[in-house]
Amino acid sequence: MDWLPHITVATIVEDNGRFLMVEELKGARAVLNQPAGHLDPNETLIEAAIRETLEETGWDVEPTGVTGIYLYTAPSNGVTYQRVCFTAKALKHHPDYQLDDGIVGAKWLTRDELLEQRDNWRSELIIRCIDDYLAGNHFSLELIRPSL
Repeated sequence: MDWLPHITVATIVEDNGRFLMVEELKGARAVLNQPAGHLDPNETLIEAAIRETLEETGWDVEPTGVTGIYLYTAPSNGVTYQRVCFTAKALKHHPDYQLDDGIVGAKWLTRDELLEQRDNWRSELIIRCIDDYLAGNHFSLELIRPSL
């Protein structure tokens, strides 16, 4: 059997205790996630995080660090994802930006508000990343080494 893990990025953007989240359609239901997505060919992880955040939220961001690198196997389909989670600061919002297909919109939510909506999480990774961020896991962007 071929095992093909998916490389993904996610971005934690925090503003006064609220986190930039994405409401997106997965199947026929709306779920919450960080701005996140797959690494594209010929793209760095940092470029992917910036692109995915813009495409899913309409926000330009500047990555400031790495929160963690996570391995997750989705129980729904058995696919394994390696997620590199970045922290970033919001720079500019583009309210008229055409968001990716399947994106309902962006929301700013506190951790408590996220916990109230646990049934709507795309995966357990969203709270794990936020909790790691809140615990002070902020690693330098120098951790990410682009290809030669």
